[in-house]
Order: sequence, then structure tokens, then C-alpha cells
Amino acid sequence: MYEGSTRIARLKLRERRRFQRVKVDILGRCMFEDTSECTCQVIDMSPGGAAIIVPDRRVLGESVVLYLDHIGRLDARIVRHMDKGFAVSIEGISFKKRDKIASQLIWIANHKALCLPEDRRHERYVPDEKDTVLRLLDGRVIPSELIDISISGAAVKVGDDRPDMGDCVVVGQLRGRVVRSFAEGIAVEFSIVQTKRSLSEYILPN
Repeated sequence: MYEGSTRIARLKLRERRRFQRVKVDILGRCMFEDTSECTCQVIDMSPGGAAIIVPDRRVLGESVVLYLDHIGRLDARIVRHMDKGFAVSIEGISFKKRDKIASQLIWIANHKALCLPEDRRHERYVPDEKDTVLRLLDGRVIPSELIDISISGAAVKVGDDRPDMGDCVVVGQLRGRVVRSFAEGIAVEFSIVQTKRSLSEYILPN
């Protein structure tokens, strides 16, 4: 009995050491038990858990489904409150899936593209329909106007009530980050490079 318990404890310790938390900056959405959803930002993560910034304070023990850029869907449970959000444990995934997530996190943490300013290699154009909405992580919704867009980002005309550099935003239905501020508005880099079709489907307001 004692040897078996010791062996299990060693396996758990080995598992914890195997998957270290990685500082990341991943955008996504959370869906809660009451089917409500909100934009979220993962600031550190391992295949076993994550620290998440969200606008809503939820109940400890509540189940949550995460839809994360570059990672996909994950089932999780809220285990701890923290400043501006909560920590979750990731549940119901196989060892193979954990290894895959570990590899994805290493790639994300080291991928230079996530630290670059807005990608100017993609052709920009002025859309026919310019009206859109800008959603912020704190829940604010700001009516906005598109100045120009590309498959990697958009220039958005906003007033004085504008997000700061580095803030997570949603333009229409596309998640991104503010990478530049100028007189008329802000430049947003999308989390994932789009296609022209997805731009037409998701950049306009619902």
C-alpha cells in the first residue's frame, strides 16, 4: 500500500515537472455553464491549467469551455480567483493531447511573429462597408469605422474612448491586439491571418 502510494505521488510530481507554465499571450473565448460567453486572454498556460483574464468574475468550481486561438477547444474548471480573472485546470484530455499542447505552447512562446508589429506584407484595401464595432476585454462595445483592412489586420477609426497599445480587442468578430495608435484611430493585428472570404464574413458587425 505504502509503495503504491509513493509510486503514484512520484508519477504526479513527474507529471507536474514535465509540464511547466509558459508565459503566453493567447486570445480566445470562454463559454460558461449558463451558456454565456465572453472574450478572454490567457497570460500563462501549461497542458494542465491556465491563468485567464476575463471581464466577469465567476464561481469557483464552475465548468468552462475554452476556445483558444492556435490551441482549439478545451474543457476546464475554475480553481482559483486572481486579479482580473481566474485560473483553470484543464480536464479530460489524453497524454497525447497534453504533449501536443505542450509543443504548441513552446511554439507560441517563441514564435517571433507574435511579438512583431502589424504585418505590412499583406495588401491593404478600403472596404465598401466601413461600419463595424470594436469590443474590448472589459465588455465595452465601441461603434467604429474601418479605414482599411488586410488579411492580417485593420486600421480602425475611433474617438477619444480608445483602447491602449497592446489591449485585446475584437473587430467585428475577429480577435486581435492594438499595435499602433494614430490621430484618427488605432491599428489592430489579427490573432490569426485571415482569408479574404473570412474578412467579408467576420469583419462586419452582427
